Amino acid sequence: MSNANLYALFRDRFPNDPNALFLDAADAGRLHYAEVSEQTAQMVALLRQLGVQKADRVVVQVDKSIHAVMLYLACLRAGAIFIPLNTAYTASEVGYFLRDSMPRLFVCASAKQAELAALAADCQVPKVLSMDADGGGEWLDQARALPAYEPIAELDGDDLAAILYTSGTTGRSKGAMLSHANLATNAQVLFEHWHWQQDDVLLHALPIFHVHGLFVALHCALLGGSRVLFMPRFDTDQVIANLTRATVMMGVPTFYTRLLEHSDFQPDLCAHMRLFISGSAPLPAAIHAEFERRSGHRILERYGMTEAGMITSNPVDGKRIAGTVGFPLPGISARVADEQGKVLPAGQTGVLEITGPNVFKGYWQMPEKTMQEFRPDGWFITGDIVTMAEDGRVTIVGRAKDLIISGGFNLYPKEIETEIDALPGVKESAVIGVPHPDLGEAVTAVVVADSTADISEASLIAGLQDRLARFKQPKRVMMVDQLPRNSMGKVQKNILRETYRDTFA
Repeated sequence: MSNANLYALFRDRFPNDPNALFLDAADAGRLHYAEVSEQTAQMVALLRQLGVQKADRVVVQVDKSIHAVMLYLACLRAGAIFIPLNTAYTASEVGYFLRDSMPRLFVCASAKQAELAALAADCQVPKVLSMDADGGGEWLDQARALPAYEPIAELDGDDLAAILYTSGTTGRSKGAMLSHANLATNAQVLFEHWHWQQDDVLLHALPIFHVHGLFVALHCALLGGSRVLFMPRFDTDQVIANLTRATVMMGVPTFYTRLLEHSDFQPDLCAHMRLFISGSAPLPAAIHAEFERRSGHRILERYGMTEAGMITSNPVDGKRIAGTVGFPLPGISARVADEQGKVLPAGQTGVLEITGPNVFKGYWQMPEKTMQEFRPDGWFITGDIVTMAEDGRVTIVGRAKDLIISGGFNLYPKEIETEIDALPGVKESAVIGVPHPDLGEAVTAVVVADSTADISEASLIAGLQDRLARFKQPKRVMMVDQLPRNSMGKVQKNILRETYRDTFA
């Protein structure tokens, strides 16, 4: 039986020319495909020296860099389970992930090592090493001193490759378990569906701690043996300066709104581009139309989620309709059902349910939660409210569970409300997403204070700085005497969203 290790699949697709460039991070360094094999083999040697074995967890909270990508590939190669964390997470949040995942190794930035090493010790994490984007840190120093360990771990498709944490409506983050087969099949489908070409050059300005930047973007490039213009973050000037060197760009809607705001963004910059792709949040139809007018390209919008990678996509060849996310990808089946699981006819609004080889293996250490998210016949309940046309085209019309998507990040109000309610002087709170011209949606808190409390919007926001990552913190806090409720006592967030919908207009 062939090795189902995802790294083995990538290795088989590396270019014949060992000097072919993989990651081009300009002044931050360049990495050739031959160096991928060499550096990951040295990192595997270090993983083995640290006692990391097949199925052990490795938690990583480091800045985006070539070295971070190599660590991910080394974990795949070794059969370890890679767990990336958003660099904005606070120590308190990191503590939860360490206690829940029980990793053998935690890799963090040198600047945070003293604080996080003590936290890791409290969480009984055996090893903590540092890694910095500029090449500093213990991890790289130790790996470079070791001889390469060449074997690639022999794995089955169901062996776990990664655990990605996603917020939950209860406020407790859930670890979505993704196997080597989940990631491999989804990558191969996207590679074919998006007509990836041998000479494609990917402009990569996404973070690499979630599905979009780490899996969707990099996996397509690795399958193609392609070159990646690897940027530390989205910077409008830098993206515009590099567009003429690229053929494919993947981004969140915020990327495209910022390009349109730049006076230098003109059609001649896009003449070399083959494909612009948008995801992680709904792309406003007006942005879709304006981008086509300015660039001559219709953005290809697709839809996915942490638990399943990419699920639907508009076609490369064919009609891309603004406001829709296209058709289920090959090998993925989709249906629309009501809350009880009854399948609805075409055109009716309901919850999207899916099945396919891309669907995750469940939530880490949450068997009951996993069972709740699947129908008895094995279909996964996405929680997204959609309509599906007769031809199968899917349109997202809402989101269950009060999910907020801000700047491409998925945020669940309950987690934020829990932290707000714990602040002195807060009686209760409700967190909603309201339209924002740049972020898509902005986190907005509506707060009822205790009758004797002296609190303000500024003091509440300040009180959350060490409790929540910055992207989760409210952009505005509205003080009210009471929250609107229905006859069952449930807060009517629809009223709040309507009341404050023009806050950022």
